[in-house]
Amino acid sequence: MELNEIKAVYFVGAGGIGMSAIARYFIHRGLVVAGYDKTPSALTKQLENEGMLIHYEENVDEIPRACRDSKSCLVVYTPAIPEEHKELQYFRKGGFDIQKRAQVLGTLTKAHKGLCVAGTHGKTSTSTMCAHIMHQSQVDCNAFLGGISKNYGTNYILSDKSDYVVIEADEFDRSFHWLRPWMSVITATDPDHLDIYGTKEAYLESFRHYSSLIQPGGALIIHTGLEMKADVQEGVTTYTYSRSEGDFHAENVNIENGQITFDFVSPIENVKGVKLGQPVPINIENGVAAMAMAQLNGCTADELRYGMETYRGVDRRFDFAVNTPEHVLLSDYAHHPKEIMQSAKSLRELYKGRKITVIFQPHLYTRTRDFYKDFADALSNFDEVILTEIYPAREQPIPGVTSKIIYDNLADGVEKSIINKKDVLDLVKSRDFDVLVTLGAGDLDNYVSQIAEIIKNK
Repeated sequence: MELNEIKAVYFVGAGGIGMSAIARYFIHRGLVVAGYDKTPSALTKQLENEGMLIHYEENVDEIPRACRDSKSCLVVYTPAIPEEHKELQYFRKGGFDIQKRAQVLGTLTKAHKGLCVAGTHGKTSTSTMCAHIMHQSQVDCNAFLGGISKNYGTNYILSDKSDYVVIEADEFDRSFHWLRPWMSVITATDPDHLDIYGTKEAYLESFRHYSSLIQPGGALIIHTGLEMKADVQEGVTTYTYSRSEGDFHAENVNIENGQITFDFVSPIENVKGVKLGQPVPINIENGVAAMAMAQLNGCTADELRYGMETYRGVDRRFDFAVNTPEHVLLSDYAHHPKEIMQSAKSLRELYKGRKITVIFQPHLYTRTRDFYKDFADALSNFDEVILTEIYPAREQPIPGVTSKIIYDNLADGVEKSIINKKDVLDLVKSRDFDVLVTLGAGDLDNYVSQIAEIIKNK
């Protein structure tokens, strides 16, 4: 369905954070928005307060009348819903247009100017940074992000006036192939999700195909030195970027006293005196990409400077829970070896000469099996490594694949140990850490607030 044909939207599985952002977009546009979810939550209650009709019983009779016309109602579902779900079956038999979240985002990029950020790592921070810069400018934007923006306390931004939509382009399950970007950043193509792709070559091919989806008249902003070969359509301009080289890059970088400033070098207009509101070294590079896309779409030098200085980061992305001269605690979502390497490098730049300890929860048995030596190499850049058991997410255990295979490959001289996740708090109580970081995409982050309290009480 085209966006202008949709009069009502029904969500089968309404309560997820990604689904709720899309629901709010359609509520904001004045459509009838309804749906089913298994259990009430704070998020579903908020959606109800904003005008969404939600019920919690699997019952076709509960579907509102406005959502029963296959010509005007779009149905959005989450793969977590079983195929035999009665309401999903009703819509399938009725010939409704039924889409996954990624397909809906693709529909939005066809109706708006999609500014998409893809890549193995850095995409959440870069897309959130770009969305903040543009939202604070006269250009404005809508945005659907992969994390909770600290500036807005949510993963979406809505605009009454802007035709731009910033989207985090997720390569998992080839979801980003549904998108039709006006412009896109590609941050990195280090192989990941090999349980889906099988080979490095297939992973790189997926990004090549994604680059071919950028619309003529738009642009690709690609990190220098990537293995993938871009395949853009005629009429798409390609730019390169990185921290220190490329069409867009940084110069005169100054890192001291917990602050970072640099000059933004651009083929359009250089911007001097950029100050990072979230002063983390990796955000120099992320910021270059975000500013490049914002500048290409009309943001001025002053708007770029203001957006970067007022950017506050994303939950679980280099997220400081304690930051005093005596103790530092931060959590980071890094769960790929290259992300962990970047996290270690950033911490080394920020905290020269201090002891840096990491508690790492590996994410997925397949990822650990495929990259355990790379994980060990990356983690060996910390002074001390504490490993917990693997977070399985959607997977079943694989014989012989445990945190021990990472532990056994850590470099000589690195302090190392393996503990149960449930013992993390007791460990923190018994030690006095200097700089402590929790890494991973699992549930170790649930302990961070308690770890912070223990450290503060010391």
